[in-house]
Amino acid sequence: MLWGLTAIALASLPACGGNAPNSGTTSTSRAAPATTTPAAVAPSPPAVGPRTETWIDLEIGQCVADLPKIDLGAVTVTVVDCATPHTAEVFFRGPMWVDTTVPDVANRNCGKAFPDYTGQPVDGSPYTMTYLVDADQDRTSENPTAPGTLICLVEGANGRPLTGSARH
Repeated sequence: MLWGLTAIALASLPACGGNAPNSGTTSTSRAAPATTTPAAVAPSPPAVGPRTETWIDLEIGQCVADLPKIDLGAVTVTVVDCATPHTAEVFFRGPMWVDTTVPDVANRNCGKAFPDYTGQPVDGSPYTMTYLVDADQDRTSENPTAPGTLICLVEGANGRPLTGSARH
């Protein structure tokens, strides 16, 4: 295998669809017309164009155009600016032991980190969670467990693309 790494899992945990309610409040006030010249607006930072990276190197806050097809041996993803439509955004990276409990541990750890990143629990949010696990192990060895890295991603519910960051 490329780089001696084994891709273990890609799974989704659906969330209930729905959007946060709008406050619906408005206010009205009268102000004298402005007589000063407008202040200079700082230029926006230049947008980062799409670039290819290995999925095992994804960092928190990066957005990807599509999820890697690990079952087909994909080792790269296209990282895009989060302001553009994208499939998912990395919200957590952390160590985990890779064994037969991968789905349980990954779902639990991603679920704990989700509200810290998005400001809301996954249930009832307009998002779902997905994860990737990078295991640095040789499956032919006598050791059935090995250290790995859990990479949690947030996606739009019902397969909708995201535009903007899910970070609160």
